Amino acid sequence: MEQHFFVFKDVAETKNITSSAKKLHMSQPSISLQIHSLENEYGARFFDRTNKGVTLTKEGQIFYTHVRSVLDLLSKAKEQIRTLAKDQRGLIYLGATLSIGEYILPNILAFMYKTHPDVTFKVKIANTESISKDVLERKIHIGLIEGPVPRHQDLNVESFWEDELVVAIPYFHHWASRDSIGLAELPYERLVTRENGSGTRKVMEMALKERGLDPDQLNITMELGSTQAIKELVAAGLGITIISSLTITRECDQKQLKILKIRDLPIHRPLSILTNSQTTQTKDERILINLLHDHRLLSDIFNGVPVTNLEEYGWDKGNIS
Repeated sequence: MEQHFFVFKDVAETKNITSSAKKLHMSQPSISLQIHSLENEYGARFFDRTNKGVTLTKEGQIFYTHVRSVLDLLSKAKEQIRTLAKDQRGLIYLGATLSIGEYILPNILAFMYKTHPDVTFKVKIANTESISKDVLERKIHIGLIEGPVPRHQDLNVESFWEDELVVAIPYFHHWASRDSIGLAELPYERLVTRENGSGTRKVMEMALKERGLDPDQLNITMELGSTQAIKELVAAGLGITIISSLTITRECDQKQLKILKIRDLPIHRPLSILTNSQTTQTKDERILINLLHDHRLLSDIFNGVPVTNLEEYGWDKGNIS
């Protein structure tokens, strides 16, 4: 019966049996047969048929509303059953944006591996838009992002860290003797930046607009999908960049890049956890989320501080098992 409901819903939405047949990889007679079967079962005609396609009758509109609810309930039931199975397998589907994936996630995963060696991670690295879409479509269960996302009733967004965007320049740049710059100076320098759709790019543009600088005034000479490539180009003297302070610690220690603060107002951005409100987290996923909300422990993990006694951080057995 579920298959009949699914076919009915698709025909109601496409308003065309031929289109539904192609989409569902079924024959038109098979589609028609399932529709007729439903109409006979409920003693009502659900579609008005014309040469241009089909439209729902009043009875069909009522039935469509209930079919959507039934299919949604069945989908949630399947998801909860899959979640229980994943709980036993210790498998976490995780997505992260590029900066988090390259510079934060490795330390987090290394910590999780030490404390939970039986947990397996399947990780996707992509931009904020892609990760958000995958969380909504339940392809991944936890997303870690660095940019704003559109509000959606099925999307839970929780901040777990505050990052600062700074100006990075090569050590031989004519600003190298300074510790800060004003926003009005930015348009006069070549800027290397992330691509449209990245969290860093969105936050940068929104912050500049809020502070009275139109992003169109910037002299953007290159757009790249790799934070590492941006750093290498800046270190070679091909421009400056606005970048996460978390991503350039090593280059600053090696005196390849220098950080400049923005005087007018610092640009901070939250790093966020995305989950689907219709998905139930497994035990291991909840442990990971608890870790991300523990600022003291997370700070030590980021900074390479050895974590030898979890009880010092207030983590009892309920947090780690």
